[in-house]
Formats: sequence, C-alpha cells, structure tokens
Amino acid sequence: MTIRVLLADDQALVRAGFSMLIDSTPDMEVVGEAADGAQAVSLARSTRADVVLMDIRMPNLDGVAATRMITEDDDLVGVRVLILTTFERDEYVFRALRAGASGFLGKSVEPARLLDAIRVVERGDALLSPTATRTLIARALAGGDPDQPPPLPPERLAALTDRERELVGYVAQGSSNDEIAEQLALSPLTVKTHVNRAMVKLGARDRAQLVVIAYRTRLVEVPT
Repeated sequence: MTIRVLLADDQALVRAGFSMLIDSTPDMEVVGEAADGAQAVSLARSTRADVVLMDIRMPNLDGVAATRMITEDDDLVGVRVLILTTFERDEYVFRALRAGASGFLGKSVEPARLLDAIRVVERGDALLSPTATRTLIARALAGGDPDQPPPLPPERLAALTDRERELVGYVAQGSSNDEIAEQLALSPLTVKTHVNRAMVKLGARDRAQLVVIAYRTRLVEVPT
C-alpha cells in the first residue's frame, strides 16, 4: 500500500526537498502541498492523505491550530499528523501533542529517519524525537505541564510486568516501537502490544503522557 503524504510548510524550497525525497520512495507519494495551515486543513479533506507533514510556524493558521482542526474532524479519522519543525521547545511540543499530533521531529532529522517516522505514524503509532522527549521530561519534573496526570496509586505500578517496565523505559528515552523491536529482537507488533498494555495500566492516554508518568513516578530514572 502506498502512503499518501501531504506537505504543509510555508517555505517552497523545504516542500520541494521533502517532495523529492518522499516521491523517490516506492511506498510513498506526495498528494498535495500547503503553504499555510488553512490550506493544509483543506487539502487534508480533499486529498485524503494518510499522513500530514506539518510545520508549526505558518501564516494565516499555524501548524498547531491546523493539527487540532484535522484531528478533531470526524471526517478525517485516520489522518495522522507528524510535526516537523526547527522549534523543538517545550511550548511547541506540548501544544502540538495536546492538539493531537502523532509525532514530533526536528527538521535536522536524517532522511531515512523521516521516512521511517512517516511509516510509524501511518500505522497508528506515536513518535517523539529524543529532543522532544527530553523536553517532556524537564517540563514534567518542573511541574510545568498544565495537563499532568494525577498521582498514581502504587498498585498501578505494581501491575506492570517486567517486560512492560522494560519497554516503558525505552519509550521514555524517545525510542520508537520499531527501534525497540530491533534492539530487543522482538516484533514491532509485540512491542506495540506491551506498550499499549502499559499505557492502559498506568492510565496514560498517549505516548507523551506515558513518558511523563514514567519519570514522575521514578519508574524510569532521570538522566543526568
């Protein structure tokens, strides 16, 4: 199956570079290009893209607002948004994730990593860059997330299996399911299943909140 990708960036040269990369990949095709957030929302509806590569800073309607409009539209269920930006600062990370983005990468990402990220979010998985993950950690520990999960009762942590604890640790480091699977010689589906079970047990509604919970509960040690 060919993954249909919509590009949303106000810089034509950036779109051209992404378009060349994606169209040269056998399992992907670019189905539209948007120069602002409003165009991105409109094209998401008309092209039925599988994944939207979304910049944050764009005229008329920024990428966060456009992401929210796409993810909250019942007619666009299944359309995934992958944020790709030069601004991996905390306010952007949190706003984008709260708006429903499935992933967050910096524009300095290697081409192969970007293509893998598109495949990851198209499958319905979430993906955070290591920089974005570190931002989540720092903000969570500083109490700066206005949407922090409530304290967990000890029995919730005790309900995790050893494997689930191990995989939560990898998630907290910013690893994708595919990367975890490769390191542990597991199938990506097995990893996804364990991670999803851990999210249910810990009451995390998304991967970003799982990272926050992991560090706030000391399930994962804070990196020094």
